[in-house]
Amino acid sequence: MHYKSLIKKMLVLVMVASSTMTINSQALNVTLDECIRIALNDNPSIIVADMEIKRVDYSKKETLGQLFPQVNFTANYSRTLAKQTMVMMDQEFKVGTDNQHSVGFQSSLPIIVPALWKSIKLSDNQILQNIENARASRLSLVNQVKNAYYALLLARDSKRVIEANHNTALYTAEVFQKQYEIGVATEYDMTRARVAATTLEPSILDAENSITALKLQLKVLMGMDVSVDIEPAETLDDFKSAMYENTLNIDTTLNNNTNVRQLDLQTDYMKQALKVQKMSWLPNLNGTINYMWNSMSNGSPFKNFNWNPYSQAGLALTWNLFSGGQRYYKQKQAEIAVREMKWQRENLTRSLSSQVQTQINNIKSNLKQIESNAASVALAEKSDHIIQESFKLGVGTFLQIQDTQNALLGARLSYYQAIYNLLVSQSDLELVLGNAPLSKYGVIENTNKTK
Repeated sequence: MHYKSLIKKMLVLVMVASSTMTINSQALNVTLDECIRIALNDNPSIIVADMEIKRVDYSKKETLGQLFPQVNFTANYSRTLAKQTMVMMDQEFKVGTDNQHSVGFQSSLPIIVPALWKSIKLSDNQILQNIENARASRLSLVNQVKNAYYALLLARDSKRVIEANHNTALYTAEVFQKQYEIGVATEYDMTRARVAATTLEPSILDAENSITALKLQLKVLMGMDVSVDIEPAETLDDFKSAMYENTLNIDTTLNNNTNVRQLDLQTDYMKQALKVQKMSWLPNLNGTINYMWNSMSNGSPFKNFNWNPYSQAGLALTWNLFSGGQRYYKQKQAEIAVREMKWQRENLTRSLSSQVQTQINNIKSNLKQIESNAASVALAEKSDHIIQESFKLGVGTFLQIQDTQNALLGARLSYYQAIYNLLVSQSDLELVLGNAPLSKYGVIENTNKTK
């Protein structure tokens, strides 16, 4: 029988180096929805993604600040080391003063700045990209939590199946021991029965180690203290009723796929960047207003001040007529980048469509496998019941008992494996389609407008 390799395949799902942990006396029972809700609130990667949205929002406000007047206070002092000499009618005159002081305010206001106006649209797009990145992080986290939770359920159900088989093997070994003592059973049967019982003990230990590792993985995803013990409040059978409904309601459109949406936002960003490059050909007009006080004196720079105010107002027109072709080639680069995005999107949608079809095929195959395995479990249980009744009457042999127990163990493990495979396929398809119900977990989605 291949059940031993099947056990290892299912139970050794995650190999995590374990360290000594303090386990609370009372475990926290959590459902899948509760695990996801906790992870979406406490996972560090989600917190960082939300902080990035705020950071880019501040960056947009920084850009908007360039449209407002810029006011600076200035103060200058200069000391004349050698005064200027003027010659008039063969006579030399020293002109100037020892000290020159100047203080005041200088203000500038952008009036016509086409490139700056368009760059504000770039800031809006960056905020939308960060919002979509945060959504992508949440979708990925939901998928990871689901798969870890399903793996934990599989390990627990598998451990329960193996323990049931082990208990039956122990009972069988005790019966053969008693039969051997009264001379009804052979020593061979008694020894084989003991070996069959002890052979399952390493599998139980493997299951316990897998459960511990999977709990640790789940707690890390949830952002919980690893010293807190948790127990899933559900089993794989609890998800069986919803599997068929979820399969029938699959929407295979890629409108919500986060990679497609991010690429569309990047394309829009490239288009806006192209417009900024085109605006660089236009002139800029800025207004200036200065209000200053000057003082000129001889001797000590700390006395004899004579302040005289003066003010200025003006316009400054800047028009870059030639820059060695830099603007032209930057614009050409932006045009090529926009065209590249079109081909990238086409290639991406083809790849994603292939992934969707693969997952749908896996789901259909797993549904059939579940039905087949359920029928196998029913037949194996019936066969085991018949052999157990015969064994109680003293007519069942060890080989018959061993064969039926192995068949029942393999059928039950295969049944839970099929349910797990289906749930993981549905979770992975949900990630590709990007349609996880985040609002169900208290997440307000906003990818269509900036904050």
